[in-house]
Amino acid sequence: MTNTTSLKRRTVMAGAAAIGGSFTFGFNVPQFGAQAAETAPELNAWVVIHPDDKVVIRIARSEMGQGTLTGLAQLVAEELECDWSKVTTEFPTPTQNLARQRVWRNFSTGGSRGVRESNQYVREGGAAARDMLVRAAAAEWKVKPDECSVDKGVITHKASKRRLTYGKVAVAAAKLEPPKSVKLKDPKDWKIAGKPLKRLDTMDKLTGKQVYGIDLRLPNMLTATIKAAPVFGAKVVSFDADKVKTMPGVKGVVKVGDTAVAVIAETYWTARNAIAALPVVWEETPNAKVSSETIAAMLKEGLDASEAFVGNKAGDAKAAIAGAARKVEAVYSYPYQHHVTMEPMNATALYTPDKCEVWCPTQNGEAALAAASAASGLPAQKCEVYKLLLGGGFGRRGRTDYVHQAVQIAKQMPGVPIKLVWSREEDMTHCQYHPITMCKMVGGLDDKGNLVGLHVRISGQSILSSVLPQNLVNGMDPVQFQGFAASGVEAAYGYSVPNLLIDHAMRNPHVPPGFWRGVNTNQNAIYMESFMDELAHAAGQDPLEFRRKMLKPKWLAVLNAAAAKAGYGKKLPKGHHHGVAQIMGYGSYVAAVAEVSVSDAGVLKIHKITAATDSGHVVNPAQVERQVAGSFVYGLSAALYGEITIKDGAVEQTNFDSYNVMRIDEMPKVETVLVPSGGFWGGVGEPTIAVAAPAVLNAIFKATGKRIRSLPLMNHDLKKA
Repeated sequence: MTNTTSLKRRTVMAGAAAIGGSFTFGFNVPQFGAQAAETAPELNAWVVIHPDDKVVIRIARSEMGQGTLTGLAQLVAEELECDWSKVTTEFPTPTQNLARQRVWRNFSTGGSRGVRESNQYVREGGAAARDMLVRAAAAEWKVKPDECSVDKGVITHKASKRRLTYGKVAVAAAKLEPPKSVKLKDPKDWKIAGKPLKRLDTMDKLTGKQVYGIDLRLPNMLTATIKAAPVFGAKVVSFDADKVKTMPGVKGVVKVGDTAVAVIAETYWTARNAIAALPVVWEETPNAKVSSETIAAMLKEGLDASEAFVGNKAGDAKAAIAGAARKVEAVYSYPYQHHVTMEPMNATALYTPDKCEVWCPTQNGEAALAAASAASGLPAQKCEVYKLLLGGGFGRRGRTDYVHQAVQIAKQMPGVPIKLVWSREEDMTHCQYHPITMCKMVGGLDDKGNLVGLHVRISGQSILSSVLPQNLVNGMDPVQFQGFAASGVEAAYGYSVPNLLIDHAMRNPHVPPGFWRGVNTNQNAIYMESFMDELAHAAGQDPLEFRRKMLKPKWLAVLNAAAAKAGYGKKLPKGHHHGVAQIMGYGSYVAAVAEVSVSDAGVLKIHKITAATDSGHVVNPAQVERQVAGSFVYGLSAALYGEITIKDGAVEQTNFDSYNVMRIDEMPKVETVLVPSGGFWGGVGEPTIAVAAPAVLNAIFKATGKRIRSLPLMNHDLKKA
């Protein structure tokens, strides 16, 4: 089926005259964004064609290892019908986007939305450019465009067999009116999209050519590092700059807002040593009395509180549970988690009274631009953000605190580029953490072992109340119910339970929460899928069969696919056990089967995880498989080791010696089953994280007879019960 869409001129061209003509953006430190010559014209906002047939595809979303840069380029190239071997990419800047009435639309890259939210309009951009190129060739030949065909960037007139490459007609094509509408290809006809092509950014990473924010070098650049209040929200009372400002290489000691101080120096190491020696007096606040124990008590109170926001309700769960033949109850908990990006927070800023420029790894170029404008006091039109590849994002670089700080520091030394680099300790203790929650699960089974009533009470922190309070709905945080939502295309609940109540008692400690890869599907999958195993055990039924009776079709399909691939129910090696889990998140349906063993000494070995994913359409199967494997690295690291604890109001963990991550010898074999059912676009970067931990926890129960209801696993004795 061909998808026909309306294409407005503004969407494709958006008035290049608004910024003085067409342009391309090259990565030439320290300048980004050279103007395109007439010989390399812009066909539209997404496509630039050079005379040598090189195709430059502009990508507005950020690249942080997930492959969005390659995936989006594939979608544009597919509709453009160009030669993939000639494709390169570049980032437009948010100020250029602003000047062109947001022709590139959303720069935000999070929530697994890079491909699923922008696939339509980037494909339209490629199709429109192809149409213009073909019309330009047809005009030169004085034939009808429908008499021409395109293959790998070569236009052929069928009757006369005349041929022209894209590079030969690009200048003429750029002068044509864009089409009012375009026909997009049916995915079954894809030749570039849908294929496991190699990523465009791999070679530069392998050779060390790739420049990350922390690598950036500008002429006359100085380096700064920062020290913020250890207790969140506390202010700087005083600091003694005289103690460090005479140290060799130190160029300045400055206050940064109300809550931090920074040292500017010739090198990072000099700045780091000076900030460590700088005496700072911090404000005393009541938050200094907060600990992990007081937070746990706050959350525990919420489990039985009378007031809670209802996220999903059907029938009368409490009455059904009260009248059930058997009642099953359990309390689970999930700790604060850190993003642990390998590249700590950093940004480089150059401020003058007339312009502020920022070079940074960011998941949201427009938010970074807004931060630069706010911190500099200049209008956004006089600021610019040059986006670099990220050395890890995971949601952390969707925030802009480090950008704001870099500009505040640079503003105190006008005309000098200042690169702010957080130490690992600063990064560890001043994150926006995955929120902490507890969950009380109560289920009622009838005399035949059917689930007749279920009450899920979540008690814990709301991200939106801290980050985007304007998105609360009558005080409720809808993001809290990811994977538990009654309906929708984002993260709907997959079980058919006749009497259901899922609610949230909001409890917000002072520790700042943030979006952490997978966000609330992570703990919600643990709560639901672990408890489903508990219910199955109480009912005397196989966990897979127990689920099959209640799961809706798409949820069931991925679970069946994973189970079949893993050989669930078949004989395993001695001491090996399977655990299952499933969820819908970020528009995709995912399931996992974990195979584990636990030695007599209590040593856990995760041998294999088999994962099934239905994301509707698949742009690059190889990237999806790697994303799934990477998701399990992230999810299992959290399950095994991830825990941020609070003492005297501050984070206790300061580096990888106290916040461990998974090592390569601990990584299980991953088998991926792609079962795209078509008709929708789901995300792949985050959904499968959620099923890693519950699948493993359920397999551990089979191996040991112990039900683990809190993470990380390092806190538990796994010797057999």
